[in-house]
Amino acid sequence: MSTATLTYPRCATKNNPADGHELHPTIQVIFPDGQRPDQSPVFSRNELFIPATPESVWACLVHAKDWPQWYANAKNVEIDGGGEQLGLGTRFHWTTFGIRAHTVITEYVPNERLSWSGKGLGATAYHGWVIQACEGGCIVVTEETQQGFAVGLGRALLRRGLLKWHQRWLEGLAHLTSTNHGA
Repeated sequence: MSTATLTYPRCATKNNPADGHELHPTIQVIFPDGQRPDQSPVFSRNELFIPATPESVWACLVHAKDWPQWYANAKNVEIDGGGEQLGLGTRFHWTTFGIRAHTVITEYVPNERLSWSGKGLGATAYHGWVIQACEGGCIVVTEETQQGFAVGLGRALLRRGLLKWHQRWLEGLAHLTSTNHGA
């Protein structure tokens, strides 16, 4: 599904005349100082209306070890201490975009916000998810910033890759929650 074909009753929207999509500018990740979009060479933002409850979406997001089953860009997810799901302060390691990333959960508000800070191959990243309940489901926003020497050199390519794969992540989440958990 695409946000271009849906309306969101009871959710503040702003039309983007460039592509016709409805945007939800008030739904944003809270970036720490030094990793905000205006301080980073790479920033990506994706959002999707998902016809499922925030609880269903949340349950899928915090079970990171299951991501490879529905998001092809996540591999070999390992949670320190052998845990089954993410929590505040949880450290986890995974391969994404072919790079082994070492991450820690920095924000954890059940059914609303999940963010982590990560490092890999000389780059740093901050990735967050925001879930906002709406009539008929929820809007899910994911945003990421990246920094580092290689990131600065390949910013256009990296941003395109993030936009493409994060949209697939959202679509996989939408498919999983609608087939396994319902709305």
